[in-house]
Amino acid sequence: MNRLVERSLQTRVKPVRLGFLGVGWIGRNRMEAILRTQVAQAVAIADPSEDMLKEALRLAPDAEIVGDLDALLSHDLDGVVIATPSALHAKQSVQALQAGVAVFCQKPLGRSAAEAEAVVDAAKSADRLLGVDLSYRYTEGMQRIRDLIRSDELGTVFAADLVFHNAYGPDKSWFYDKSLSGGGCVIDLGVHLIDMALWCLDFPAVVDTTSALMKGGEPISAAGDVEDFAVATLTLASGAVIRLACSWGLQAGCDAVIGADFFGTGGGASFKNVEGSFYDFTARRFRGTSSEDLVVPPDDWGGQAAADWAARLARGQAYNSSCERLVDVAKVIDAIYRHA
Repeated sequence: MNRLVERSLQTRVKPVRLGFLGVGWIGRNRMEAILRTQVAQAVAIADPSEDMLKEALRLAPDAEIVGDLDALLSHDLDGVVIATPSALHAKQSVQALQAGVAVFCQKPLGRSAAEAEAVVDAAKSADRLLGVDLSYRYTEGMQRIRDLIRSDELGTVFAADLVFHNAYGPDKSWFYDKSLSGGGCVIDLGVHLIDMALWCLDFPAVVDTTSALMKGGEPISAAGDVEDFAVATLTLASGAVIRLACSWGLQAGCDAVIGADFFGTGGGASFKNVEGSFYDFTARRFRGTSSEDLVVPPDDWGGQAAADWAARLARGQAYNSSCERLVDVAKVIDAIYRHA
């Protein structure tokens, strides 16, 4: 079990009552991870697809099928798990929080920093726990690298390179409509890279952003286009530089290229996927020209962000100010789009 989740489960808890809004592949995966902890029960499920509902009922046969979020919230719920299209995330999250229900939402929390901030404000006003599925925080490799950075074992980190290239594009049409998605590969994949970098470095201030966005091998030309390739450079207040690259449909010779490299005055560390895998990762530490393994597969990290949220909710946790960092990530995404 992931050590962050294990820590959350160390206190005896009372099972919490959850509703699930959207039970496609990701929604069901998160449901399964949550129910496996045995700290929660699925009370009600909503999804427009009969097929998705049938699959979800295999995991939670006693759950009630309902029509929409309003119907979910009519039940006595402690929390709701949202896995719907991006355009709905902020509105649905705010509605649930204003009803006094905790929220775990798929990324991105909003299509803009303003939308993300509205959700965080609603969580604070309602004093309810808010979580977002920034799942790479829960890989053992990123946790080990973060520990090295936070304990100054790499010295002063002055540079980081992060990439997420997906050989496939999203299979839903709304991803390619900017009004619905908020953007292309940056808001879909780059959000993970931005969060990994800032989370490891304890969310330093970003003072400058430059970026270039492309679609079909050409610079973005129309305001409504969504990018399928992006590069960006973030300059921190310390002068450190973070470089990001992400894409959909890149011809990179494998399913995915995912990595995060951190370089410090006293050493370096690297997180990389194995042979194009979306799920298996290694982490290594560098000292000059030598290196050592920190983590090798397997690592059961999928769905652990949701499981940790449910465990904390079951322990009675309410609003946590750490969710305000979600707005910091959203502001960087806004800046990448603004400066392209």
